[in-house]
Amino acid sequence: MKTIGLIGGMSWESSAQYYAIINRAVRDRLGAPHSARVLMHSLDFGEVERLQHDGQWDALGAMMADGARALEAGGADVIVLCTNTMHKLSDHIEQASKLPFLHIADPTAAAIKAQGITRIGLLGTAFTMEQDFYRGRLEHEHGLEVLIPGEIDRAEVHRAIYEELVAGVVKDSSRAAYREVIARLVERGAQGVILGCTEIMLLVGEDDSGVRLFDTTTLHAMAAVDFALR
Repeated sequence: MKTIGLIGGMSWESSAQYYAIINRAVRDRLGAPHSARVLMHSLDFGEVERLQHDGQWDALGAMMADGARALEAGGADVIVLCTNTMHKLSDHIEQASKLPFLHIADPTAAAIKAQGITRIGLLGTAFTMEQDFYRGRLEHEHGLEVLIPGEIDRAEVHRAIYEELVAGVVKDSSRAAYREVIARLVERGAQGVILGCTEIMLLVGEDDSGVRLFDTTTLHAMAAVDFALR
């Protein structure tokens, strides 16, 4: 079994889900009492969030590179970045380490295309929804048409992530708002919707949507398991 290196803490609420999903999957595949070989480099999300909203992406890139080097030095065989938004800085990780890097958009796109879907909605932080680093990979490398919510809906999706979900707060009012955002994406032609922030899976699931939801946390974690056990 290979050792999975996780860059986490952004937020720890979703990083804990990665750890649980990975270990349950290894147990299911190999049988009890097996568990995964995992290293985690966990950051203080308070500092990360401040730098994100201040636009200090170079400083954040240095953090990601430091995390990659620490995992490589610790004996990891692969690097998994436990956040969608910080994939904006994936090149810093790939340049800092010779280890394979599992990009979160790739297993997500594979799952979408396996369902025959070509037009997909995207929920996430404003950075993920509005900038090209994530949408562009889905569109240019995987041939998907990506729809994002309108401006007011994007603001609400972003607000709920940073004000509630990263702190483990799950509100029925925010779940209702997300359901409405998803419904409007479907009205515009989305055949499915990406939960493109690793905390969103704490708030909504299949029962909250009329189309298939693609939970990036689970898809990414399972890709890490596939790598570790193949």
